[in-house]
Amino acid sequence: MPNDGPIPTAQSLTNLRKLLDEAGLSPRKRHGQHFLIDANLMQVLVDSAELSRSDCVIEVGVGTGSLTNLLAARSGRVLGVEIDAKILCVAEEALAHRPNVTLINADALRSKSTLGEELLGGVRDAMLEGHETLKLVANLPYDIATPLVINLLLSDLPLARLCFTVQKEVGDRFTAAPDTSDYGAVGVIAQSLSRVTRIARVPAEAFWPRPKVESVMIRLDPVAAGVRPMGRPSEFAQFVRGFFQHRRKTMSHLIRRRPELANGEGTLESAGVDPRARPEQLSVPQWHQLYKSTR
Repeated sequence: MPNDGPIPTAQSLTNLRKLLDEAGLSPRKRHGQHFLIDANLMQVLVDSAELSRSDCVIEVGVGTGSLTNLLAARSGRVLGVEIDAKILCVAEEALAHRPNVTLINADALRSKSTLGEELLGGVRDAMLEGHETLKLVANLPYDIATPLVINLLLSDLPLARLCFTVQKEVGDRFTAAPDTSDYGAVGVIAQSLSRVTRIARVPAEAFWPRPKVESVMIRLDPVAAGVRPMGRPSEFAQFVRGFFQHRRKTMSHLIRRRPELANGEGTLESAGVDPRARPEQLSVPQWHQLYKSTR
């Protein structure tokens, strides 16, 4: 059972440096290690998840276990995934007093389009304990943030909420409006499958080592499967991505290149889409209608 002692505080930069020095470690650039050291912002991230003892939480990018410790104090079970075996040893020692934490040394992604088997297996085992809801709360490594989040949304995992930090450029894609440079397949898919909210700005100085870019915190509240505007999310995602591969071409031109879409111009008309429009100009509801018109 969770330890119901005093609520822990996030580690300071001094503490973090000491932990790594004692372990003979330093942040590894190839794993995108930028540790969140702002205690207030870390608490904002945890609070945004609205955790309870019935929740099983996935954390990808455990690092030294500071965020994990906060999550374990609020939830029923934490499944932490960390690709760096050496730093995971530091986390294991720091979290030895947390019986509700399971740590896995693995890559969260098997490929850019597939979640890792270790992650999926860990989730299955944790959910068998009887936890009612599954949530992601993480300071995500920059290089896997987008494919991980999209694959989680497209999966059949019973995710109730995703709260995470990503670099601002990536966050802008999740929240982008039509006819903007950031609007693309990522935004259409995320906004189709969830309600997207920007929680907070995270300046570069909130991390150590300090990255060259700012970050943001994003919250996704998945739409229940029964009320999704499309039948099979993975097919919808593939459909949308196909058009955005040539985002500067008109929809009329692009749909003629898709022989599987019979009556191309008529399909656009029935979906209320201007044939002269480009993919980035279609609203999310228009993408839903166009997809339905092709089924």
